[in-house]
Amino acid sequence: MTAMNLFGVPVEAATMNEVLDTIQDTINRRATLDIGVVNAAKIVNMHRNPDLYDAVMSSDVIYADGAAVVKASRLLGKPLPERIAGIDLMTRLYERGNELGYKIYCFGATEEVSLKVAERIRQEYPGVKLVGRRNGYYEPEQEQAIAEAIAEAKPDILFVAMTSPKKEQFMARWSDKMAVPVIHGVGGSFDVMAGKVERAPEVWQKLGLEWLYRVKQEPRRLWKRYLVTNSLFIWMLFKELVKRPFKA
Repeated sequence: MTAMNLFGVPVEAATMNEVLDTIQDTINRRATLDIGVVNAAKIVNMHRNPDLYDAVMSSDVIYADGAAVVKASRLLGKPLPERIAGIDLMTRLYERGNELGYKIYCFGATEEVSLKVAERIRQEYPGVKLVGRRNGYYEPEQEQAIAEAIAEAKPDILFVAMTSPKKEQFMARWSDKMAVPVIHGVGGSFDVMAGKVERAPEVWQKLGLEWLYRVKQEPRRLWKRYLVTNSLFIWMLFKELVKRPFKA
C-alpha cells in the first residue's frame, strides 16, 4: 500500500479488504497499529489546530473517512481507491471478529449508548469477545487509570468513540501504555449503532452528502460548522489545483 500526500497528510491508498487483512496480520503478529481517519472537516481543523494535527499524524496509518477526500485525491491526480469510512470499518471488524473471535474493548459515548452497543455486540456478534467497555465521560486525572484498565483487559482491538480532538489526543498519549494491537477512533459510530443517531441512506453516502444528512438531523448545531469547514476545504483544494504543473 502507498500513502498519498493530500494537503500535507499521508493518506493510505487502500481498499477495505486490504485494511481488514492488515488489521488481521497485526493482531496475529501481536504488533501495534494506531488507525487515524480524516474527512474534509478534520483536514481543515488539522491545519487550524496544531495539537490535532500532531495527534492525527502520530497514527501509524491514516485512511480517508470522507467521500470529499477521495474525490479531491482524484482531482489532484493522487487517486485513492475507495473511502474507508470509520463506521464501516468498525462494522466489518465486528463481522470478522465474529468469525475469528477478536477480543474488543469499547470506550466512549454516554453510559446509555455504551450499554446498548455492548448488548448489540452480544446479540449480533456472539463470536466477538467483549473484554471491556467504558463510557467516554471522565475527569483528566482519571485518564491514566482508564488506560491501565484497557491494557489489563488485553483486547485485540480498541474502539475509541469520542469527538475530535479528544479521541486522537487520548490515542496519542496512551497508545504505548495500553499496547493494544489495533486502536481505531470511531467518533460518533456508537451513537449510530445504538440507534441514537440515524446514518445517511446509502444513496446520500455515494453522493458524498453524508454530512448534509447530519445537518438535516441537527441543523441548529451543525449548519455553521459544515458551512465553514466545507468552504475552507474547497478553498484548500482550489489552491492545490492551482499549484499543479500545467500539462499542454
